[in-house]
Amino acid sequence: MRRLYLQIYLTIVAILIIAFVAVGAVWRIAALSRFDHAVEVASDFVDADLPPAGAPRGDVQRAVEQLRRQLSADVALYAADGGLMASAGRPIPPSRLDRAAPGWVPGPGGPSWLLHLNDGRALVIRLPRAPLRPGAWLIALLGALAVAVAIGAYPIARRLTRRLERLKSGVEQLGHGDLAARVRIEGKDEVAALAESFNRAASRIEELIKSHKMLLANCSHELRTPLTRINMALALIGEGVEPARREQLKKDVAELDQLIEEILLASRLDAVKVLERVEEVELLALAAEEAARYDAAVEGETAVARGDPSLLRRMIRNLLENARRYGGEAAPDVRVGRLPDAHAWIEVRDRGPGVSEGEREKIFEPFHRLPGAAETGRGSGLGLALVRQIARHHGGDAVCLAADGGGSRFRVVLPVVG
Repeated sequence: MRRLYLQIYLTIVAILIIAFVAVGAVWRIAALSRFDHAVEVASDFVDADLPPAGAPRGDVQRAVEQLRRQLSADVALYAADGGLMASAGRPIPPSRLDRAAPGWVPGPGGPSWLLHLNDGRALVIRLPRAPLRPGAWLIALLGALAVAVAIGAYPIARRLTRRLERLKSGVEQLGHGDLAARVRIEGKDEVAALAESFNRAASRIEELIKSHKMLLANCSHELRTPLTRINMALALIGEGVEPARREQLKKDVAELDQLIEEILLASRLDAVKVLERVEEVELLALAAEEAARYDAAVEGETAVARGDPSLLRRMIRNLLENARRYGGEAAPDVRVGRLPDAHAWIEVRDRGPGVSEGEREKIFEPFHRLPGAAETGRGSGLGLALVRQIARHHGGDAVCLAADGGGSRFRVVLPVVG
C-alpha cells in the first residue's frame, strides 16, 4: 500500500482505535478494582465480624446485613450442608456451591463471588450491575467520535492527496516534453503554493525553449544569405581558383547548407507536434526509390502508412546516408516487413564496424557522434536524431541493433493501415 491518502487515512483511524482501546482498558481496570475492593472487605469481615457457625441466627443475620451496607451488594451465607443461614438484598440461588476453589460463580442476576470459609460455610457476594457512569459515557462518546472521524477523514485525506496526484501528473507531462502542462490551483495552502510555483516554473521553461528555438531558426535562416553569396562568388571567379580547391569549397558549402536544412527541420518538428501533411505512403516503394540513389538492394513486403511523404522520404534517406558514411565500401541493404500488431518496419543494414551497445541509444541524440567521427568530418550528428524525430511524429520509433556478421541494423517501426 503506497497511496499517500490511504496512509494518512489509516493513520488517523489507527490513532482513534488505539485511543478507544486505551480508554476501554482503563475503564476495565477500574471495574476490576471495584470487585477486588469488595473481596478484600469481605475477607476482613469474615476474619473480624462474622459470628462463628454456632452463633445465634439473629447475630449472623445482623452481620450479613452490615456487610451488605458496606458493599452495597447482595450477600448470602450458606451452611456447610448448603442450607441458607442468612441473606441481605436480593436472593442469591445456591448454584455451584460445591466448587473447590473460590472465584466467580455464574448465575441469574449476574455473576457472584464465592468464598469458602474454614468451617465449611460459603459466603456469596453479588455486586449490583453498575449503572452507566461517566466513564462508560466517555467510552461511548469516544466510539461515536472514532466512527465520525473515520468517515469524515477519508474525503479530507483524499482531497489533499488528489491535488498532489494532479501536481505529480503535471510534472510528468512537463518531463515528457509537454511544455504547455499546467496544474489547477485549488485553495490557499502549501499545496496550492507548490502548484503555483510549478506553473511559474513551467511557464518560464516554455518561454526559454521557445526563445531558443526561435533563435536557432532565425540563425539558421540568416546563414542562408552568406552561403548564397559564397556560391555566387565561386561561380564568378571561375578559373581563378584551382579546380580541386573550388570543388572542395562547393562541397563544404553544400555540407553547411545541408546542416542548416537539418537544423531548420529539427526546429520545425520540435515546434509542430501535428503533421502538416498526411497521405497514404507505400513504404516499400518509397524505400526502393531512395535506395536506387545508393545502389542499395531492397526486399520485403508492401506496407502502407499514413504520414508526410517528404518526411518519411527524408527519414529513409538519412538512414541510407548514415550507412554510406559508416558502412565501408559495401552498399547497404534495405528491408521492409510487417508485424502482426498493425505495424511495419523499415530496416537499413550496413557492413561497417558496428556500434557498441553503450552507444546505440546515444547516437540518436542531436549532435552526438561516435568516437573518431569528428576527426574524419563524417556527418554533423543530426541525421539519426531526425530519423527518430520523424518516426515518433508518425507514432513509431527508431532503434539501433547489432547485425549478424558485423555492422549495424537501424530499424524504424511505424503504424500501418490495412
